[in-house]
Amino acid sequence: MKIVLIGYGKMGHELERMALQQQHEIVARIDNLDDWKNHLEQIRKADVATEFSMPDQAVDNIYRCFDLHLPVVVGTTAWYDRLEEVCQRCRNEHQSLFYAPNFSIGMNLTFMLNKLMARFADKYSYGMAISETHHIHKLDKPSGTAAKLADDIIAVNAHYQKWTLTDDTPTDTLHIAVKREGEVNGIHSIAMESDADRITLTHEAKNRTGLAFGALAAAQFLIGKTGCFGMEDLLNDDYQAQ
Repeated sequence: MKIVLIGYGKMGHELERMALQQQHEIVARIDNLDDWKNHLEQIRKADVATEFSMPDQAVDNIYRCFDLHLPVVVGTTAWYDRLEEVCQRCRNEHQSLFYAPNFSIGMNLTFMLNKLMARFADKYSYGMAISETHHIHKLDKPSGTAAKLADDIIAVNAHYQKWTLTDDTPTDTLHIAVKREGEVNGIHSIAMESDADRITLTHEAKNRTGLAFGALAAAQFLIGKTGCFGMEDLLNDDYQAQ
């Protein structure tokens, strides 16, 4: 693949390292508006772009890719209030978008187990809670991953109507505890508890390798397709291919 890296921070560098290891080619690195102008010819030759920038830049970057008919894989979070708008334009214009709050294969298996836990918690009257810890440089609270875990619980567990970060929560509100410390890559835990027992499911990212691996797998999946896709599409595709 010929790849454009949009956002050349720690994640961009990790994507570059793994992409080169897998014999892909980085045709451009975009970190500001001038880079779009200065590398336009190289960008036009790309097969796909990966977008790991900042929340306030993500939608503009996606639309720049749409304007160039360049498939784009987006790992930036905290822009999902505009997700419906972006996906609508994607479908109307027959563009290609892959977005996910977390590209780790292990974390996406955790998403699946979280939904299963939430269904049984509802049936057998377990309470649920989420906690997440990230490095001090992470701007969004909670993480996009924690928000997805919470939204998935609410979707299948009738006991919960919404989620919050505040400690004192009504019984119909799911609590997310957030910590920012050191250089933690990401720890997400889901707990379900009754008077009889407590079950905890935890995913801990050791580094960014799993995120880069998943993002590159998403990029390969996206080429040749139009529409809005996520990790469930990728994993289902892999499962059906077995």
